Amino acid sequence: MTINEPVLLAEVTAAFADYERALMADDLPAMDALFHDAPTTNRFGVGEVLWGMEAIRAFRKGRGGSPQRKLGQVAITVYGDSFATADAEFFREGSDRRGRQSQAWVKFADGWKVVSAHVSLEGATA
Repeated sequence: MTINEPVLLAEVTAAFADYERALMADDLPAMDALFHDAPTTNRFGVGEVLWGMEAIRAFRKGRGGSPQRKLGQVAITVYGDSFATADAEFFREGSDRRGRQSQAWVKFADGWKVVSAHVSLEGATA
């Protein structure tokens, strides 16, 4: 298995950057286009557990935008020709608390899509 084939790594890196731009701009159609539109797609956030793309859409529509943030270290790894992970640390504006984001990406006929995402904050409790 090839890891981090350069062309595929560039594709996933670009898709990750597109998602970050869409998130900061609260561009719902762009965010939706980068997630796999299926009931098997999930997103676990700081305070929410979302099973399926419909739940993810409803959450995004109702929250009124993501808190603004700056990315820290980002690690993107492509395994083979159709699976990748993206892990990032982030810092919300006005806070020193580190956040963490993990995404699993799969390459479909219409491009790279997130199939699973997880967001958490250090020190957050349920």
